[in-house]
Amino acid sequence: MTKVLVVDDSALVRKLFGRVLEGEADFEVAFARNGLEALKQLEAFRPDVITLDIHMPEMDGLACLDRIMLERPCPVVMVSSLTAEGAETTLEALRLGAVDFVAKPEGAVSLHMDVFAPLFIAKVRSAAGAKLKASLRLRERIRHRIGRAPVLRSPVLPLLGADGHAEGAGLVLVGTSTGGPPALEALLTPLPATFPWPIVIAQHMPASFTGPLARRLDGICQLRIEEVTRATILEPGRAYIGRGDGDVVVSRRGPDFFAAPAAPEDYPWHPSADRLVSSALLGIPASQLIGVLMTGMGNDGAAAMARLRALGGRTIAEAEETAVVWGMPGELVKAGGADWILPVQKIAEKLQQLVPFHAADTKSA
Repeated sequence: MTKVLVVDDSALVRKLFGRVLEGEADFEVAFARNGLEALKQLEAFRPDVITLDIHMPEMDGLACLDRIMLERPCPVVMVSSLTAEGAETTLEALRLGAVDFVAKPEGAVSLHMDVFAPLFIAKVRSAAGAKLKASLRLRERIRHRIGRAPVLRSPVLPLLGADGHAEGAGLVLVGTSTGGPPALEALLTPLPATFPWPIVIAQHMPASFTGPLARRLDGICQLRIEEVTRATILEPGRAYIGRGDGDVVVSRRGPDFFAAPAAPEDYPWHPSADRLVSSALLGIPASQLIGVLMTGMGNDGAAAMARLRALGGRTIAEAEETAVVWGMPGELVKAGGADWILPVQKIAEKLQQLVPFHAADTKSA
């Protein structure tokens, strides 16, 4: 049995969430009205998964989450609103150690439970199998609290060929889902501003979350990070995050690469990593593409990246030891589609070995 603790100050929400979970034979459910009650349940109930509301009296969700990660680390799924404020708070929760989030239905919650319930159950089940490394998250929290030095970005100087364009020009295509924001931070922060291949990212998220995620990463990375909200020419020294609730596709026009938002098609998750990679293969030689598939439930990206490798591209799958959920990268490995299987902290190093570039010779002001 999976023991689930539902933490919410609304009696109606507790009742509805409890009804959904108790309808599954493998869940045992307990409840708490706020963060203080939740902390008492850590030892009394010893949950396997916690669903945690953000806005609660006495102790809010972020404060409670921080205490949980210190006192008894446990997979936590945040219950968030789809507002800009909710997005910022949820991203902070993911930094502090939450493994996933689910958007609380807007308006009369009871009217949306038929649509909400299957996703809620899937998120809780996925979280039950998620991996937590308490020591790693503790270091991340300490680093976050003391702050980071300002990011100094050097100009990008790609290797230039005779035609004036980057020698060996290409793209890095990244797919990620559950556990993705911290994994993206681990991938992107070590890369220098001189990294010459643009990076395009399909991170499963709502539209209200991908903009705040891009801004947060832009503030801590040497690369420039932006959300793809319109057709955009892709430049070296930059990473591009597809806007949520839709897809992001890439194309080539002459010597230039472009990314553009696209209305969602018949894929289970959005932005879809499968569609991102498939769009690239329509007009770009596989030899000019590197696929990176990281933590996430399901199999999005596995089929397309396996095809990318078969056509002569290169692929990296995050290793099971660091993936919060080894669904997507695990499926790529099972399909025989991964050239390298690496822990998340080694992926940036591998990219720098694979992509030709040189650092700018500049001095800090």
